[in-house]
Amino acid sequence: MVSRSYDVEDPRRPRGIRLPRRERRAQLLASALEVFVAQGYHAAAMDDIAERAGVSKPVLYQHFPGKLDLYLALLDKACDDIIANCRAALESTTDNKLRVAATMDAFFGYVAHDAGAFRLVFESDFTSEPAVRDHVDRVTTECAALITEVIKEDTGLPDAASRLLAVSLVGIGQVSARYWLQDPSGIARQEAVALVSALAWRGIRGYPKTD
Repeated sequence: MVSRSYDVEDPRRPRGIRLPRRERRAQLLASALEVFVAQGYHAAAMDDIAERAGVSKPVLYQHFPGKLDLYLALLDKACDDIIANCRAALESTTDNKLRVAATMDAFFGYVAHDAGAFRLVFESDFTSEPAVRDHVDRVTTECAALITEVIKEDTGLPDAASRLLAVSLVGIGQVSARYWLQDPSGIARQEAVALVSALAWRGIRGYPKTD
């Protein structure tokens, strides 16, 4: 028989449902995301996160030894999601014009998500911490690496040139999506994606495909 690990609740607190460890971890991450997005890293406290999750601090510390560990776990998931969205966009079609549009839409869709996880990646108040900076840079690096392969294969440009163009496209997607979210003019997402995609495509299509 396979045993399942369960959290040990503080006996001083009212007894509730004991969740399997994986489910509890997911719950804690969701609660932590809400607190970090609302307060930022520095203002957030483990007490706030435990209270939001409805658990005792000892239960929280069973899963995450400290606030930085919890923050990095959230960053890992956020970065993985963005990179996965970028990969899915590139693999969704072999038409490069549509690829550009799908990739830009992936960035806009991510920042528009209600959970606000993108703020941990693009608007972190704790990028002075090397581990946090490494996680944030991973989004640009890995998304650009995916796009680099497409550019290099289609154009025959050297690695360095393909990578520079790829980083530029990622920058367009990230910066324009973040600006759009805060733009008071209220441009619809579909229209914003079309505008930015057209800009990016008119630039990148100047590098002809090779046979």
